[in-house]
Amino acid sequence: MSDILKIENLTVAAEETELLHGVDLAVGEGETHVLMGQNGAGKSTLGSTIMGSPEYKVTGGKIIFDGEDITEESADKRAKRGIFLSFQNPVEIPGITLSEFLRNAAEQQTGKRVKLWDHKKKLAAAMEVLGMDSSYADRDLNVGFSGGEKKKAEILQLLILKPRFAILDETDSGLDVDAVKTVSKGIEEYRKSVGGTLLVITHNAKILEELSVDATHILVNGRIAKEGDGKLAADVLENGFEKYVGEEN
Repeated sequence: MSDILKIENLTVAAEETELLHGVDLAVGEGETHVLMGQNGAGKSTLGSTIMGSPEYKVTGGKIIFDGEDITEESADKRAKRGIFLSFQNPVEIPGITLSEFLRNAAEQQTGKRVKLWDHKKKLAAAMEVLGMDSSYADRDLNVGFSGGEKKKAEILQLLILKPRFAILDETDSGLDVDAVKTVSKGIEEYRKSVGGTLLVITHNAKILEELSVDATHILVNGRIAKEGDGKLAADVLENGFEKYVGEEN
């Protein structure tokens, strides 16, 4: 299976501080990879850098997506290529409803007009998968949403936009057991309907109990310290990160 994403010797800084130090990472198309590490290890930095966040500056290395170097591309161009990032802390956006936001995002992604009836039909089906009350579609994006509903709204974007490569940043953070199961159901629906590729970023791994993992990468102090299959994620779940601290290159 060919790699949809390949990161080569990536070095990243914010202002004057280097946060990632020579990271190498390869993700095969259609696979589910997990990026794990303690708080402050650089997981969200890597996810945001892949998405093209201007907050971070690539000072060395390359990001290759679908065989093309996208290191210097803007976030909007990466989104049109099919790269998606769910936020660890989804922001509230007054003045635009959840439905309007998703329709506009779909039109920006494809460059084509999305018919309102078709959009509403797809939205209703996706909200049903996630057990979301239909009234949320007409509420301002994330305004007054609970933490769990904000995370569901992120997965709703995944189901509507159907990206080729999705980065899920701490999607299970702050969710109870039932909410994790619901979000996981949405992720599995995305995998079934699109066959998309996932990079799941987490430090507590609750969501991994509900997902089939192909590869695990442990990030320590901005470096990949250990890589393995799904069993490595299970080991971290049981024993924690402590034994991997100090193993980074």
